[in-house]
Amino acid sequence: MSQKSLESRRWLVLVASCAINLCIGSLYAWSVFDAPMAQRLSALTGTDIANLSLVFTLANAVGPLTMISGGAINDRIGPRRVVAVGGLLFGAGMIASGYATSVPFLLVSYGLGCGLGMGMVYGTVVSNAVKFFPDKRGMVGGVTTASYGLSSVIVPVVARALIDSVGISSAFIILGVGIVAVIALASPFIVACPKGWAPAGWAAEPTHATGAIVQKDWRGMLADPVFYTMIAMLLCGAFSGLMVTSQASRLAQAMAGMDALQSALIVSVLALFNTAGRIASGTLSDKLGAPRTLRLVYALAIAGSLLLMISNTAGAAAFCAGICIVGFCFGSVMGIYPGFTAAQFGSAHNSVNYGIMFIGFALAGFFGPTCMNLLSSSTGSYQAAFALAMILAAAGLALTFVFARQKARTHRAPKDAMRDGRAHARG
Repeated sequence: MSQKSLESRRWLVLVASCAINLCIGSLYAWSVFDAPMAQRLSALTGTDIANLSLVFTLANAVGPLTMISGGAINDRIGPRRVVAVGGLLFGAGMIASGYATSVPFLLVSYGLGCGLGMGMVYGTVVSNAVKFFPDKRGMVGGVTTASYGLSSVIVPVVARALIDSVGISSAFIILGVGIVAVIALASPFIVACPKGWAPAGWAAEPTHATGAIVQKDWRGMLADPVFYTMIAMLLCGAFSGLMVTSQASRLAQAMAGMDALQSALIVSVLALFNTAGRIASGTLSDKLGAPRTLRLVYALAIAGSLLLMISNTAGAAAFCAGICIVGFCFGSVMGIYPGFTAAQFGSAHNSVNYGIMFIGFALAGFFGPTCMNLLSSSTGSYQAAFALAMILAAAGLALTFVFARQKARTHRAPKDAMRDGRAHARG
C-alpha cells in the first residue's frame, strides 16, 4: 500500500480492533455469570458450589501463554489469521460453557477456551494498532484497551437480561454465537503494519542518549533491569482492579446490601470507569509520560482501596466511590502499558514483548481474587484484602521512582562513555 493509503487504512484497523476487543472483553462480565452458574452446577451435581472465581482466575492466568505465542505467530503469518483463530476459540469456549455440567468442564470451556482465545486476540490487535500509531501510542493503547473494558459496561446488562429470560446456559450460547459473528466480520479489516512504518512528517524521538532508537526483542528486554521494574509496577497496578472485578457483583451485595439488579449495575459502573481510565490516562501519558501518569494513578488507587476498606462503616456511598476509583485506576494502568512497553523497548517486537509484559497482569489476575478469597474466609470480612491492595498500590508508586532512577542511569552511561572516549583520544 502507498503511504497515503496506509495513513487512511490505519484508522479502519483501529475501528476493527476496537470492535474485536469489545467482543472478547465479555470475559470481564464473569461476576454476573458466577452466581447463576454456581446455582446450576450445584443443582446438577448435588454439591454446594458457592464460588466459581477460580474459573475467572484461570482465564486470566492462561492469557499470556497465547499472547506470547500468538505474538510470535503474528510476526510470521500476520494478525488477521491469528485474530480469526483466537476469536473462534473464544466464542467456542463461551458456547461450550452453556453446556457445562461440572466445575472441571467449566474450567476447560471458559477458563482455558475463553482465556486462551482472549490472549491470542487481545495481544495481537492491541500491539498491531499501536504499531500503526507511533505518534499516538498512549491514546491508541488507551482506546483499544478501552473497547475491551467497554464490553464490561454492555455485556453485564445484556447477560443479566438473557439469564432472566432464557437461563444461564442459553445466555452463554447466544453470546458465544454473537461474538464469533462479529469477529468474523471485523477480522478481514485487520492488516499488518509494515516494519518501520511511520506517518508522513513524524520522526521518532530517540530513546537512547546517543540518539539511537532502541529496538529490543524479548531477549534484549529480559536482559534489561527496567523490564522487571515495569512488570512489578503492572502487577501492583492491576491487583486491586482484578480483585474487585472478579467479584464485584458479590461484593456489592455483601458490603452495600444491593440486590441482584443493583449489583449488576455496579458491575457496569465499574466497567465504565475502567473504560474511562484507559482513554484518559492513555492520552495523558502522551503528554506527561507514562511514569508521571502512573504516579497519579497509584495515588488514586490508594484512596480507592481505602474507601472500600471503610465502606462497611462509611456506607454505600463510600463503596460506590471506591469502586469507581479502583475501576478508573485499573483501566488507567491497562491503557498506559501497551504504549509504555513499545516506548521502552521499541515497536518492532512489541507483539511478543507486550505478551511477556502481560504476565504481570496474569499474576495479578491470580493473586488478586485468590488473596481476597483467602483473607475474607479467614477474617470474615474484606477489609484485610483492601488493606493489602493499598500496600501494593503504594509499592507501585514507589516503583515509579525506581524506574526513573534506572532510566537516568541508562542515559548517563553512553554519555559518560562518549566523554571518556573523547578524553582518551585527546590524550
